[in-house]
Amino acid sequence: MPLEVESTVSGNERFLPLALASPSPRYSLSQRLRSDYHAFWYRLGERLNWSRGVYRERPVRRLNHLNGIQQERIAALQRRFMVQFEQHSEHLTALKSYDYLDILEQAWSAWGRPRSIGGVVQDVGSSNFWYASVLHAFFRPTELTGIEVEGHRIYFNGYSRWDYACGYIQDLPNTEFVIGDYAKYGQAADVVVAWYPFVTPAPVLAWRLPLSLLAPQALFSRIAQNLKPNGVFVMVNQGAAEAAIAASLCSHAGLERQDSCELRSTLRSRRVFPVVSCWTATSPR
Repeated sequence: MPLEVESTVSGNERFLPLALASPSPRYSLSQRLRSDYHAFWYRLGERLNWSRGVYRERPVRRLNHLNGIQQERIAALQRRFMVQFEQHSEHLTALKSYDYLDILEQAWSAWGRPRSIGGVVQDVGSSNFWYASVLHAFFRPTELTGIEVEGHRIYFNGYSRWDYACGYIQDLPNTEFVIGDYAKYGQAADVVVAWYPFVTPAPVLAWRLPLSLLAPQALFSRIAQNLKPNGVFVMVNQGAAEAAIAASLCSHAGLERQDSCELRSTLRSRRVFPVVSCWTATSPR
C-alpha cells in the first residue's frame, strides 16, 4: 500500500480544476490496472489533505565516506557557490544537493553560456522540493516556486511531502511550494526547470502515479506559454533515449533547443548518463 499525502497550499487559485481522466486505451491491461490502483490512493491523498507539521532534517554537519573526486568537486562547489548543504541536511540529501548543483554547473560550463541570475524561477515536478536550496544557489532567483502534482503523499514516518517541503524552504527567501498540475499553472517565469519529467508510462507507474497524469505535450506547451521573452527552460533527462523523446515533444510544443549535453561524470553513480538541455519559446503568446 503506498504511504504518502499532504496539506493545502497557497496559490491553488492559480490552477484550473484537475480532473483525472481514464488512462488511454493504448496502455496494456496490466498498466491500466496498476494505474487505477494508484489513482485510488492519489485521490485519497487529496481528500485526506494530511499534515503532521513542518519536518526538519537533522544536519549531518560533515560528509563522510567520500572518494577523492567527490571531495574535490564538492570543495569546488562550496567555494564557487558559497554553500554547505551538510549544515542544514541529512547526509543523503546533502550529497544529492551537491550532485544536482554539479549537474547544473557542468552543463553551463559545457555550453559556455552566461548563467541566468535573478528573476522568477519555477521548478516542475518538485517532489518534496529537497533541492530548493540548489536552485537558489545556482540561479539566485528573486522568486522561486516548486510545483508538484502529488504533494499530498504521506511518507512512512507520518509526514507528508508538504511537511518536508515546508522544512526545506523555511529558511529560503521568496520561495513557495505549490500543489497542482503545472500544465494548468498560468504564471510567467524567467527560468523553468524540470528534473526528469515523465515522458513515458513506465516511470509514472514506478512512482505510483496514475497514467492520467502522463501528459508531457500539455506540460511542455504550458512551459512554452509561461516563459517570458528571453526566458529559458532547463530540462534534465535520464539518458539519450528519453532525452530524444522529450526533445521531440518539446519541439512540437513550441520550444526550440539552444544547447544540450550528456554528462558522463557525476557525483553520484547512475545507470544512465543524464542529458541536460536548454530551450527557449518560439510560439507566439
